[in-house]
Amino acid sequence: MAYRYTIQNRTYTFSDLRILLAKASPFRSGDALANLAAERYEERVAAQLALADIPLKKFLEEPVIPYEKDEVTRLIIDSHNVLVFSAVSSLTVGELRDWLLSDQATTQSLQAIADGLTPEMVAAVSKLMRNQDLIAVAAKCEVIARFRNTLGIKGHLATRLQPNHPTDDLKGVAASILDGLLYGSGDAVIGINPASDNPAAVLALLNMIDQVRERFAIPTQSCVLCHVTTTLQLVEQKAPVDLTFQSIGGTEKTNKSFGITLSLLEEAYEATLSLGRGTAGNNVMYFETGQGSSLSANAHEGVDQQTCEARSYAIAKKFKPLLVNSVVGFIGPEYLFDGKQIIRAALEDHFCGKLLGLPMGMDICYTNHAEADQDDMDNLLTLLGVAGCNYIMGVPGADDIMLNYQSTSFHDALYIRKVLGLRPAPEFERWLKRQGIVDRDGNFLSVVESHPLLKAKW
Repeated sequence: MAYRYTIQNRTYTFSDLRILLAKASPFRSGDALANLAAERYEERVAAQLALADIPLKKFLEEPVIPYEKDEVTRLIIDSHNVLVFSAVSSLTVGELRDWLLSDQATTQSLQAIADGLTPEMVAAVSKLMRNQDLIAVAAKCEVIARFRNTLGIKGHLATRLQPNHPTDDLKGVAASILDGLLYGSGDAVIGINPASDNPAAVLALLNMIDQVRERFAIPTQSCVLCHVTTTLQLVEQKAPVDLTFQSIGGTEKTNKSFGITLSLLEEAYEATLSLGRGTAGNNVMYFETGQGSSLSANAHEGVDQQTCEARSYAIAKKFKPLLVNSVVGFIGPEYLFDGKQIIRAALEDHFCGKLLGLPMGMDICYTNHAEADQDDMDNLLTLLGVAGCNYIMGVPGADDIMLNYQSTSFHDALYIRKVLGLRPAPEFERWLKRQGIVDRDGNFLSVVESHPLLKAKW
């Protein structure tokens, strides 16, 4: 079905809903690379105005990738809650935007409709929003997840302690963990990107983190971000696997390029659950995404990169994750060219994930060849803090020496917690107080040489 909109006696025609969504997207280099972007600003406005009039029901009738061709589409359609959707089923995309920004859209009412919205619906409405709209709605969302602590409570901001090392050297990793813990980082997860996917190397890292966690009774969880098949091998060996990690994308072809299927993720989910290692809850999955991943794999199926990204959230949601984050600027300037595009994409991803009911975090990052710098990341960090992001990264010095990109540091987390009055996860904050790292008001104390964390043999 074609969609049309006329501006100043010129009629713009969009051949189907997939093209309409693409042309309505705020400009980014990846959509231009895929020949999906609007050719001029006026065409983008026409697409946005046409999109605003589309009934939400249309997204169930006209999938952007055919049902019979793509298992992600099948998941989206088959898991859609028709009863929940009935509360908003009479709305158009524009009317949904107006309602989301109204006082009637409270935290509770947003939680109530999450299962009735599809990724394409939330992607569509995000394309009609200014940055402040994305922030305002996301700030009303609250998505809580639990494993050994409680993440996502309003007024709290967690961090992933990311102690990567270019050779997986245990002493180097341990030094970064110690550094992060003393700065109050690590409540979301102590998560390592391994330099090697070798099961023995991954197991050594898992054992080391688990020994540290148990020795100091740290109420957090660990994860070595290897491929899901490696994790499955280790689960079968009863290794100390807290969370199973996997990168995911919004099309079946993208996920095949990652070496995964939905059935494989289901197997990993059930296997990790069977270990029963959680104490506060049983959210055992950790997913990472990023705009441009489908395009970089030549697997976007003609769908714009932001809609592809939102579709990946349907996969994450199926497996009730503890953590989901968009590694927003990591893929490079071919997909998000500069700081402006990175900031916009991050706010879209956070908004879409939260609205769908996901515990969204963000890797606020850029590569060294992008037209972005740390000032852009400071701006984005502040915006996401206001928007209620569940967690961010904590990287020593903000410079990941293994992955060679720029992210956020332990100090950045302290900044945003301080200026916005945000706290770590409750259980983790109590641990910081017991350790004498912070006082009862959450202020950091001077660490003396006799502190047990410093004196311990790592």
